Amino acid sequence: MTHAVDPSRAVTDGDAPAEDHAASEGRAAGTEGDTSTGGHAAAAGQATAEDRATAGARTGGGQGPLSGVLVADFSRVLAGPLTTMWLADLGATVVKVERTGSGDETRGWGPPWAGDTSSYFTAANRSKLSLDLDLSQPEDAAMARRLAARADVLVENFRTGALARFGLDYDAVSAANPGVVYTSITGYGSAGGAALPGYDFIVQAIGGLMSITGQAGGEPTKVGVALVDVLTAKDAVIGILAALRARDAGRGGQHVEVNLLSSLLGSLANQASSFLTTGNSPAAMGNQHPSIAPYETLHCRTGTLAVACGNDQQFRRLVTVLGIPEAADDARFATNADRVQHRGALITVLEGQLARRDAAEWEALLIEADVPAGLVGSIESAFARAAELGLEPTADLPAPYPPQVAHPITYSTTRPRPPAPPPGLGQHSDQVRTWLANDETLETLEDILRPPGG
Repeated sequence: MTHAVDPSRAVTDGDAPAEDHAASEGRAAGTEGDTSTGGHAAAAGQATAEDRATAGARTGGGQGPLSGVLVADFSRVLAGPLTTMWLADLGATVVKVERTGSGDETRGWGPPWAGDTSSYFTAANRSKLSLDLDLSQPEDAAMARRLAARADVLVENFRTGALARFGLDYDAVSAANPGVVYTSITGYGSAGGAALPGYDFIVQAIGGLMSITGQAGGEPTKVGVALVDVLTAKDAVIGILAALRARDAGRGGQHVEVNLLSSLLGSLANQASSFLTTGNSPAAMGNQHPSIAPYETLHCRTGTLAVACGNDQQFRRLVTVLGIPEAADDARFATNADRVQHRGALITVLEGQLARRDAAEWEALLIEADVPAGLVGSIESAFARAAELGLEPTADLPAPYPPQVAHPITYSTTRPRPPAPPPGLGQHSDQVRTWLANDETLETLEDILRPPGG
């Protein structure tokens, strides 16, 4: 299938075709008709300072520690929207800017559907306000600049340099709004890789993740979710929070840049360290660990069990539960290094015993003996297990929306914002436009998503 490519946008998701969903933005003529910068900048800075001061008394009331922070979200697909959704979870007011008429293309990535919106879109866009703009129109471009001039944080994933034609690049925005934390998400950075579109799947391939995923000697395999996008979004949140802290300490705003390839390399952890230490690239080992044994999946009478013995004491408890305590004193298995060297023999011994019971039985016995072990399950069983453990893994939304994955962090005092449904395209355009035109306080926008009695 051939797609018309818009060179102005950076796509940051492995599922995303580089289609011309932002064509009018890519062809826009520039920044004429701008009335948002200059004199408005001082008022905008003053307004956000007042907003933050007012919000201080509200952060313990379920609106989150970032209440009072305004985020202008010019991103689409996954990495950027996840970034801003997590900021929204923490109480920030996020205005998602979408192209008039089509919006974020993930709205149409179904089935499955949640009402008339894809479940893909709902996964990364809860608790946001939607403002639809056509940046090729001078009035709408001016409205976007006015939003940027008031924002504490701006997040974008356009191709490097593409926003300059709209007066929305970092230099232009920071000139009007010196305190802004301007966050750019790209595939490969703003230097040699600036012209390359960023696809999670491609970065998994060239970044080495596929080479260490899959069975030994088999075809390199991608991870079953757009993991690089997710990791990059988490890096973006870290960078934004650090930059906000620096700004609050009096060091002003700044440009934060994250890219898919660097986030992947930074997440390869021991595998990257192994290469940098030895000069040899690690290879796929299926479910085995290159430096620890047993640290892999093992077959039982029925089912498969993951076992992770990180030290000799855990291994001794494992073999005791399996009824072969003498294995801990076998010279081939006495230390972790010995077990790694004789992994094949070790697995034969362990699976010979595990074949006597079902995986669920062994899991219970091993957990009771303080041996790290768990059934290989499904996403369904994962949510069920989390609920059993009291982790409250989901958060309910009103119909027709299904439950959402809950914010994964708990706080003793500054609770996250109760989730609101993802917005319809342009659902809040009139309210946001009025708010911008009248220079109202941020609380006016916060109230739109505030739950009754919140």
